[in-house]
Amino acid sequence: MKPAGVSFHVKRDAERLRVPLTDEQARVLERFHDLLTRKAVPLGLVSEGDADRIYERHLLDSLAAATAFEAADRLSLDLGSGAGLPGVVLAIALPGIRFLLVEPMRRRIAFLELAVEALGLTNVEILGERVEKLPGKVGPADVATARAFAPPLESWKAAAPLLRPGGRLIYFLGRRTSLEEADLRSVEYPPASLRVTEVLDSSMRLAIIART
Repeated sequence: MKPAGVSFHVKRDAERLRVPLTDEQARVLERFHDLLTRKAVPLGLVSEGDADRIYERHLLDSLAAATAFEAADRLSLDLGSGAGLPGVVLAIALPGIRFLLVEPMRRRIAFLELAVEALGLTNVEILGERVEKLPGKVGPADVATARAFAPPLESWKAAAPLLRPGGRLIYFLGRRTSLEEADLRSVEYPPASLRVTEVLDSSMRLAIIART
């Protein structure tokens, strides 16, 4: 179900992002969009000002990160998952990967539980804990994602202890933040490599920080 005035074509837009989806995956993403509109906005998990642009600003941005995953990846952590952006979207697009949605706030956990059940996601687990309490309890993970979680270096320091050697943090730089503004060039601990990839017609960028 699409809100009045909202028009989109999930499979077509996913192909533009080079993210292949089945018809069923596209339908599940549409259902998640509906949940975000009907439930997440009233709960304050998505800004009311974004209600008419959830698809472009949140769902497609989240989906774009699927291009940064690799064939061997099996475990991903979504840090500060909130309304499941990007964790739920990526779990739909990448069913062969197990996603742990890390979110300590009860209201957000309740929405994530609703979404996982309503969408029938079997590759998702919700961890109701703060990220700093996870070392030794989960992982090592192949990937961690951080979107509106914390500043770049803070996100890297939180993710690094949870990643295997060679594991990557996918950090959503957004549309305007420069590397200098993000201060990512000063990444030092643990030893890491950094690359930035542009997606979605170069309007959104992902910083990929990998343990070396």
